[in-house]
Amino acid sequence: MSDRVPASGTVHWVGAGLSTGSGLAALCAHTDRVRLWHRTATRAAEALHRLGLTGRAEPRAYTLDALTAELAPGDVVVSMLPASGHTALLSACVARRAHFACSSYVSDEFLELAPAAADAGTVVLTEAGLDPGIDHLFAHRLVARAREAIGDDTAASYRLTSYCGGVPAVPDAFRYRFSWAPLGVLNALRAPARYVEDGRETVAARPWEATRALMVGGESFEAYPNRDSVPFIAQYALPPSWRPQTFVRGTLRLDGWLRAWEPVFEELRAGDDTRIAALARELAAAHPTTDADRDRVVLAVSLEVHADAAGVGPGDAIGGGAGTSRSWYGSHLLDLEGDETESAMARCVSRPLALGVRHILDGSLPPGLNRAAGTAARSEEWLRELVDEGLEFTSWPGE
Repeated sequence: MSDRVPASGTVHWVGAGLSTGSGLAALCAHTDRVRLWHRTATRAAEALHRLGLTGRAEPRAYTLDALTAELAPGDVVVSMLPASGHTALLSACVARRAHFACSSYVSDEFLELAPAAADAGTVVLTEAGLDPGIDHLFAHRLVARAREAIGDDTAASYRLTSYCGGVPAVPDAFRYRFSWAPLGVLNALRAPARYVEDGRETVAARPWEATRALMVGGESFEAYPNRDSVPFIAQYALPPSWRPQTFVRGTLRLDGWLRAWEPVFEELRAGDDTRIAALARELAAAHPTTDADRDRVVLAVSLEVHADAAGVGPGDAIGGGAGTSRSWYGSHLLDLEGDETESAMARCVSRPLALGVRHILDGSLPPGLNRAAGTAARSEEWLRELVDEGLEFTSWPGE
C-alpha cells in the first residue's frame, strides 16, 4: 500500500439527479473548488440554480474523457451515476491517483480494483448514502453496544432487522410513487432474497411473497427481504458465539402496498425482460413523483440479544441498553419528510456522502477500499456529525 495521496481540495460531483441535495451545498461550504458535472453545462447550471449554489460550484458537461482530462492527483470524484457507471470512473481515478466516493454497494469490480487503488494511494469510499450507508452506521452502533453489554464469548441468540423505504408522505391508492428508476424497482423485486429466519438461511425467490406486517414507531408498515442479507453478519462484526435467529435487511412499504401491487406482481411472475421494461415505463407515467408531492424516508434498525441461560448466573446483570440479566435490546429510527426545498431521499443520500468526502479531504480515511461504516468507532463519530448537521433520528433506549 502506498501513502495516501494528499487531497487537492478539488471535488468533481458527477450527476445531479434526484439524490443530489443539500449534501452538495454542505460540501461547497467546506471547499471552494467544486465542479458539478451533468449531461450538459446548461443542465448543470440549472441544477446549481435549483440548489441555490450558483457561483459556488462550476457547471460542466460530463463525458468520461472530459472529466478525466481535468483530473489531478488528490482530486475527489463523487459518482452519483447509476451503479453501472461507477467502475469506469473509479478506473480513471486510480490511473490519475484521484480519490473516489459513491453511495452504492461494493461490487465485484470494486473489489478487483481495490488493490490497485491502495497501491496508487487512492481512497475509495463506498456505501456512504442512506441504504447502504446510514443503515450500516445504525447496525454497527447497535452491535457494538450489545457486544459491550453481553460479551463476545457469551453464548447467545439474536434478532437483527434493518428495513428502509422511500414512500409518499401522503399515501395514495397505489401506496407508492416512483422517485428513482422504475425498472430498477421492478428488477429488485425479481431478484431472490437470502436471509435468516427461525435460525435457518432462507431464500425468497419472489421477495414480495415474504412480505409481513411491521410496526414502526406505532405505525403499521409492510416489509420484505431484499438482496443477500447473510454477508452482513460478518460485516457488522457479530460475535461467532452468537447465533442468528433472525437476520434480515429489507425494504419498507406503506400498509396496503401488497394488495395495491398485486397486478404488478402478476406481470412480474409471467413477464419477460421486454415486458417488464415496458411495464416500468407505464408505471412511471401513471405514478410519478411530481413537484407537488412530498416524499418520506423511514429507516428502522433493531437488535435484540438473549444470552443462553447456562452462560448467565442468577446474580449476573448484563448492562447496557434495555438490559435484563439475560437480554439486551436497542433500535434506531430515522423518519424524515421532504419539503419544498429538498426531498427526504436527496437529503438522506447526499448528506452522509458529503460527510464522507470531507473525511477524504481532511485525510482521515486510508487509501484503498473503505465502507462508510467501516468500524463501530467510525459509525459513532459519523452519526454524531450527521446529528450536528440536522439529520436527526430517535434511539431506544434514549441517548
